[in-house]
Amino acid sequence: MVRLQYATEAGEFGHMPPPLTLRGMAKTAKELLKGTKANVLLDKLGERLAFERTGVRLYDSLIVKFEATGSWEGGPSLEELVAFRSDEARHFDVMVQALVALGADPTAMTPSADIIAVESLGVLQVISDPRTGLAHALHAQQIAELADVAGWDLLASLAETLGHSELAAECRRALAQENLHAASVSRWLKAHAEVAARGELEHAVAS
Repeated sequence: MVRLQYATEAGEFGHMPPPLTLRGMAKTAKELLKGTKANVLLDKLGERLAFERTGVRLYDSLIVKFEATGSWEGGPSLEELVAFRSDEARHFDVMVQALVALGADPTAMTPSADIIAVESLGVLQVISDPRTGLAHALHAQQIAELADVAGWDLLASLAETLGHSELAAECRRALAQENLHAASVSRWLKAHAEVAARGELEHAVAS
């Protein structure tokens, strides 16, 4: 009953920040006059920006795990983890540029960005915990990668719907890279399970 009362009385989760520039205000007003909801696009851009920023931190922590314990047959290499981190940083930059181009403030937290930050906290805690090994961390990372794929797919479709073809193309490129990340993490975890089942984890590859 208490939770029901809170759910009934609570306000919205965050709010959309105002456009950063007069040019941005004009663009936003034009979109609204055309009947589209520019704030929906800006909110989802803010969400992806926040998630990619966290993605960089996740791979930073995965690299530390690798350096501490090494990998296993069929597991990730340091070069792959570093490359995937670079992808996340590049995706973050793409979102910053997109928000600036639309006259929005890339440092502001949109409602969806607030929510995704809370959602990502559990994954970050697992990966950052010094008691978890690389395999445990990758299991948590798999959750992030699947969410990332879904997020980029949604944003690409939304950008296409609103007529932002260049942005949609950038999102599709990011989506292709995130699909690679998700498939790679899945493959690494499958290899770990097979190596563990054979009792060969003691022969893990050193860093």
